[in-house]
Parts: sequence; structure tokens; C-alpha cells
Amino acid sequence: MNTQAQRFEITTSRQFEAWLAESRASLAFSTYQAGMVMLIGTNADGRLSLFNRQLDRAMGLTISGGTLYAASLYQLHRFENLLPAGATTGEGFDQVLAPRFSYVTGDLDIHDIGVEADGGAIFVNSLFSCLARPSMTHSFKPVWKPAFISRLAAEDRCHLNGLAMEDGTARYVTAISATDTADGWRDNRRDGGVVIDVASGETVAAGFSMPHSPRLHQGRLWLHDSGTGRFGTVDIASGRFDEVAFCPGYLRGLTFVGDYAVMGLSLPRDSKTFSGLALDEALAARKVEPRAAIYVVDLRTGDVAHWARLHGIVTELYDVAALRGVRKPMMVGFKSDEIRRLISVDDAEQLDKRVTLQ
Repeated sequence: MNTQAQRFEITTSRQFEAWLAESRASLAFSTYQAGMVMLIGTNADGRLSLFNRQLDRAMGLTISGGTLYAASLYQLHRFENLLPAGATTGEGFDQVLAPRFSYVTGDLDIHDIGVEADGGAIFVNSLFSCLARPSMTHSFKPVWKPAFISRLAAEDRCHLNGLAMEDGTARYVTAISATDTADGWRDNRRDGGVVIDVASGETVAAGFSMPHSPRLHQGRLWLHDSGTGRFGTVDIASGRFDEVAFCPGYLRGLTFVGDYAVMGLSLPRDSKTFSGLALDEALAARKVEPRAAIYVVDLRTGDVAHWARLHGIVTELYDVAALRGVRKPMMVGFKSDEIRRLISVDDAEQLDKRVTLQ
């Protein structure tokens, strides 16, 4: 049924497709509001390739090599690429991400996800205000919490949300505020945001408005000061935030392709969570409406080099990830016909043929 509520359209800047093709990269983004993970690449003729799968309340998303982790309402999923290097399918896809394992975590409100040195996942457990790993026997295994959180409780005390990884290790996190009471962060949305060094437990920067998506790139710490619409860097020594670009939307999700930052913009919800922020004032001062989009910012100049605007059903994004060296990716759905037929064998060439089953 082609109704307005179900409509989805994407419009791009003139060179967005060319930039993707020249960068030998494609993008993935999650939208919890529409319940999708979407892959954006390019076809052989240079036109945009779009592929999406339904994933209920899709949130955190991260890619490492041929592995993709994605969080949904009550699960953490691991997808793996089934294609050998250089291979393509008949439809021209050069990466086929198939679900290979899912942890049932319960509704932990999983935000950012990182990939550790051993290939396993570490994630921000916002409900319990901690970093956690998946468990084979429980909902999660807590591994770190901010020093100001007195105990683990399902109370979303500080809205821990962002995670920056360095060489397979959790390095920095962001929280909306340093509060230790149930849902306390909501009273400090305008300027209570903090950046915390995971190793030392020290707060290295403060005064942010709903910070998200800390990332380390080119030796610098980048993040979104989402409540103001500012994207920039944090000087760890001084705690100073240097704005690189203003974006007309609520910023979440950040990845890098060379000298370019790729980020997600959302339409602010009409709710107490998003109202009363400096972003409202900044949009009014610039006489611009907020937008749902993917922006590509040139780190050397701060200019918005390319963009893709999202229309219709998608109004909010959470995470953005880059698939480097991949031109046209696809994902296998949990309820699709393909999942029955896509069978792979682990290290089949190493099988000792003298071994027989008894």
C-alpha cells in the first residue's frame, strides 16, 4: 500500500553518488523510529543503491571488516559477510551481510556499540548506566560504570549513550549528565553533558548539551553537541570544545571516510526530551527548518560537501557506519527466503577427511 505514512524518499546533493563511488565506500544507518537498517551504495552505472531491512527499534550500529553488529529492541545481532574478496552476486552486490548470532538481552536501550580486539562486542547499556558485554547465560555482563553511578539499577540515571573505541578498547564515553537518580539526566539536558575517560574514570570535558557519538579519528576526539547542533572536537588536555560545523538537525551517528565525517541528522521530536534546547534558537536565528539527513562534512574546511535528505517515514536516525571498500552491500533478513538458502562452511578446506561421524 503506497500511503503517505509508509512513503520513503531520498534526495541527494549533485555529487553525493560520485563521492561514494570515488571513496570506494558505502554507508549504513539505523532508524529506531522507522525500525530499519538501511544500506546506501552505488550501482555499476553510478546511481544510488538502496537496501533496507526491518529491525525493530534499530539503534547502535558498528562495522569492523566483514562483521556488523546491530542493536534492536531486545536483541544484539551479529551479521557476517558471506562473499569472498572480489566476488559479487548476480545482482551486483559485493557484500552480503547475513545474521549469524543474536543475543537476547531484553530491553536495555542499547546505544553505541564497539568491537573489541577479539572481535566481540562491547556496548552502552543506557538503562543500567554502564558499559557491558553480551552474555551467553544472562542479559548482559557489566564491565564499567561511571564513578558517579553508585550502583547498577534499571533507572537510566545519566543517559550514558556514546562510545569511542581505540585499538579495540573502550576509550571515552558520553553521558547527558553526571546524575545518580532515576531519569535524572532529563533535568540537565541543556548543559549537563560530560565526556569521561574510561581508563581513568575522570571527566575530561563538561558543559555539553546532550552529547552523542564520540569518535577518535586522525588523533583527535570528535563528537556531537547535539542539543546545539554543533559538530566538533574536544581537546582532552583543556576540555575545550572547538566547533567544526553547525548542522540543522539533532545530531547522532558519526563515522569517517578519509578526510570526511559522515553524520546523521534527525527531526527533533515534539517532546520534553527535545524541547527547550539551544538547537531551537540556532535554527530560528538561521531561518532554517530542521531536517532528517545524512551530512558529509569536510574536516579540512568544515564545509558540508555532500548530503542526502530523507523524506517520509524516516524522521530520526541513530547511528551511521561506513563500509569501506564496499560498493553495493545488502543484508539478509531473518524472515526472508534467502536465509534458508545461504549456507556457509567454516574452514571447510581444513577438514580432516579421515574423521568420520560415529
